[in-house]
Amino acid sequence: MKIFGYAIREYDEQGYFESICKEKGYDYAFTRDYPSMENAELARGCDCISIITNPMTPQLLDRFYELGVRYISTRSIGYDHIDMEHARKIGMGIAHVTYNPEGVADYSIMMMLMALRKMMPIMKQAELQNYSLRGKLGRQISSCTVGVIGTGKIGTTLIEHLSGFGCKMLAYDLYQNDRAAKFATYTDLETIYRESDIITLHVPGLPENTHMINSDTFAKMKDGVIIINAARGLLIDSDALIDALESGKVGYAALDTVENEAGLYYLNRSGDCLANRQRAILASFPNVLLSPHTAFYTDVAVREMVENSIQGLVNYATGAENPFAVK
Repeated sequence: MKIFGYAIREYDEQGYFESICKEKGYDYAFTRDYPSMENAELARGCDCISIITNPMTPQLLDRFYELGVRYISTRSIGYDHIDMEHARKIGMGIAHVTYNPEGVADYSIMMMLMALRKMMPIMKQAELQNYSLRGKLGRQISSCTVGVIGTGKIGTTLIEHLSGFGCKMLAYDLYQNDRAAKFATYTDLETIYRESDIITLHVPGLPENTHMINSDTFAKMKDGVIIINAARGLLIDSDALIDALESGKVGYAALDTVENEAGLYYLNRSGDCLANRQRAILASFPNVLLSPHTAFYTDVAVREMVENSIQGLVNYATGAENPFAVK
């Protein structure tokens, strides 16, 4: 079996990719470039490829299938960048990965604390040697009600870690679990919107979740509510969020991911005119924190992303039970 890795980063993933393949005895090759119609030929003779969060269109999937590729694994939990309907149509097996949830959970808590303590204006003004206190009065998280939407591995880990801060927690998920229920009270979305001082999102980027946070849901929230999103950009209607920030309905937004971020994050776009007006508007607000989809980015997570991507491909190729297969 031969594996080809696309967009393998030399400063973190490459070492893991090479050592794991050598240790297991897998034939491999890689490039630092994202897969495209122009470089798909590099995968000729390979059974499977490992990619990251770049769009996999029907045309690109067809091209890889023509070259003999039968399995694709994305080194991410989400797989909405892959045209799954077409992949199933042509018989291309798709896998994704899981990795330690603590990185994203703790990053989300960090963003909550930064929002509550107004760290963005504090740091920006400190750069200009403005050390006054006016407009910098913060809030204690222990006095807040935190609404957690989605209690999978990340959401549940966040609840467990957040429990030490002494805040009240509400939770919503289609499938409740005892670990989360130990520290948070499960309720409906309407209650979370109505009662939460902070709302943090931890649900997958499925079509049915697109714009689950919109003008109607913002209207149900407390004035000055804090919104945290370290999950998927499509969960929030950006135009509605901009309106809510301008009106004061949202007091602070901390976003590790935004709509239409493909082609931006993980690339050096210095000096470019970026075709994402919504992000530009959000970045102009003093009460918005934008980070470039880095909540996952820890040494533990990166190794597990590479390792599980490879294992998902191996499971497909050998016919073994595959917990990483996208059903």
